[in-house]
Amino acid sequence: MTLRVLGIDPGLTRCGVGIVDVEPSRRATLVHVSVIRTPSEMPLEERLLAIGSGIADLLDEYLPAAVALERVFAQHNLKTVMGTAQASGVALHAAAARGLRVGLHTPSEVKAAVTGYGSADKKQVATMVQRVLRLDAPPTPADASDALALALCHAWRSAGAASAASDNSPTPAQEAWRAAERAARS
Repeated sequence: MTLRVLGIDPGLTRCGVGIVDVEPSRRATLVHVSVIRTPSEMPLEERLLAIGSGIADLLDEYLPAAVALERVFAQHNLKTVMGTAQASGVALHAAAARGLRVGLHTPSEVKAAVTGYGSADKKQVATMVQRVLRLDAPPTPADASDALALALCHAWRSAGAASAASDNSPTPAQEAWRAAERAARS
């Protein structure tokens, strides 16, 4: 059965959103990708409303079975992390209002799932997203590419958990993901 996942790279100025369909064979197809943008001079509550409305519209139009969201992590810039957390809260609310579970993934987990290397740079991630989805060019801006990578990570992790349980032999990408997960916890 094909799994449709909405990936969200949260942000106040640019919130990347990407939807993929992933078959049990792990073959993935692009369904939608865009960036919800809000101007910095717009009042915060209006920015959050615009992001929430954009995500809600995508959930209602494309009916994903799952949502993948980047896990908010501490950064040096408190203003950036606060905006990311606020956008994440809006996304969590929209998914919960529709009864959808949300998978939270760290950047290292996503990079490891998509590239096999938890410290890959944004260009490497975008290139792998392009290859996996058979696109003519890497998705831009990086927020869009990151959203698709989140969706792929979530779908593959879900499928990987099922296949690993059935034959107890993780793939190299699953092993890389597990190593990234352990590193993120320490």
